[in-house]
Formats: sequence, C-alpha cells, structure tokens
Amino acid sequence: MNKAKAKAERKQKLELGIKRRSKKKNLSIFPVARLFGPAIFEASKLKVLFLGVDEKKHPGKLPRTYTLTHSDITSKLTLAISQTINNSQLQGWANKFYRDEVVAEWKKVKGKMSLHVHCHISGGHFLLDWFATLRYFIFCKELPVVLKAFVHGDGNLLKNYPELQEAMVWVHFHSNIPEYNKVECWGPLVEAAGSQQHGKKQDRWASNWELPQPCQDNCDCCFPPMTSIPWPQELPQQNEKHGSHLPLPTQE
Repeated sequence: MNKAKAKAERKQKLELGIKRRSKKKNLSIFPVARLFGPAIFEASKLKVLFLGVDEKKHPGKLPRTYTLTHSDITSKLTLAISQTINNSQLQGWANKFYRDEVVAEWKKVKGKMSLHVHCHISGGHFLLDWFATLRYFIFCKELPVVLKAFVHGDGNLLKNYPELQEAMVWVHFHSNIPEYNKVECWGPLVEAAGSQQHGKKQDRWASNWELPQPCQDNCDCCFPPMTSIPWPQELPQQNEKHGSHLPLPTQE
C-alpha cells in the first residue's frame, strides 16, 4: 500500500514538473517588447536596396531618403535608399501594429546638409500609447545602431563626400503624448552613430541647439519646402526644456 502511494506521489510530482517546465518554455518564447534586435550593429544582417538613386549622387542635388525596417522572423534589417519613403516596406499587419520603422531624409538648409530621422512613438492604437515610455527609451537606445546601418548601407556616398559625416542629425519623435512629441539634436552623424550612451551624447548638444529653418524666399541654398516623408512636418513654438513638439503622424 505504501509502495503504491509513493509511486503515485512520484508520478504526480513528475507531471507537475513537466507542466512547470512547459509553462516556463512558453513564457520564454513570448514576444519581448524590443525594437531592431540587439543593440550591436551586424553588417551581415543588413540588406540594402537602392531604388532609383545613384549610390554616389550627392543628396544636395537629388532627394535621398532612408527606410529601415526589421524582421522579427529573420532578425534582419532592410534598408531602402530612394528618393521617397519606400511604402512597400511598411505594408502588412505587423508593420502597422508595431510601427517600429525608422525613416530619414537628407535636407539642405542655408547651404548646410543635415539628416532628419523620424520615429513613431505612440498614436494609432492604444497599445502604442500604453508603452510610449518604453518605446521612447528603446528608440533612443537603438538609434545609434540605426544610424550605423545608414552609414554602412550608404557607404559609397559618405566615402565620396566625407563632409556628410559631420552633418547634424535631428531626430523627430512623433507621439500623441506631448512629453515624447519632440525633436532632438543628436550632434554630427559620425558621433551620433558611434555613441552607445544617448544621455551623455544628447546633453552635449541639447543646451545649445536650434532647428535649422529654410529661407523664406526662393533661394539656391535651401531645399524646396516639400519633404519626401509623408509625416506632418509643421512645428509649433519650441519648448526650451523638451525641444520642438510635433503633430502626430499617420501611416498611409
């Protein structure tokens, strides 16, 4: 009788252990909130597409836009370099749900080139609003990797025009929450792409920056007021503490 009871108890413990291990396994494969995979850039995982642009054509003479997306299945990045945002990368329910794309464009204002990067923090559906703080943190943490992908993918351009490495990087965070709806100056591209500590890097530039404004009249030193990125560009009055606040973008 005691042997049968002991055998039954061992069987019960074994079954309980299997259930616990199964539960832990299921928890481990549950999707984790993370954008663009690891915080280390791996060139082997970057696929670059040149769509209607010359690899060596200066962006001051021809519009140049970057569209960067990430695959959760392959953990690979796809970078499209084109004259306008590559909307074909942004189709599908996953892209519309996660909104983890990063788009950027080169601009010329008063003779100086600058790179303007756009990130969607929140707005569109309630889950993005719930995780706005986390999304802002992750975008800031991963942006040096994103910039490295731009530098690596468009390497021939930067090799032929090394002065673009010193172009200022302006990061436009789009959100329906005022705290995260702003523009930040990240400094020269060569420094922003090489930094792993967003806080220290931004402190250096945040105290003394002004978003470049184009000339009011027609000129040759500025790009036309149009943009290759179909996200709202108008900026309300600048907030000295948090930067310039932006209207909420929509994905077409």
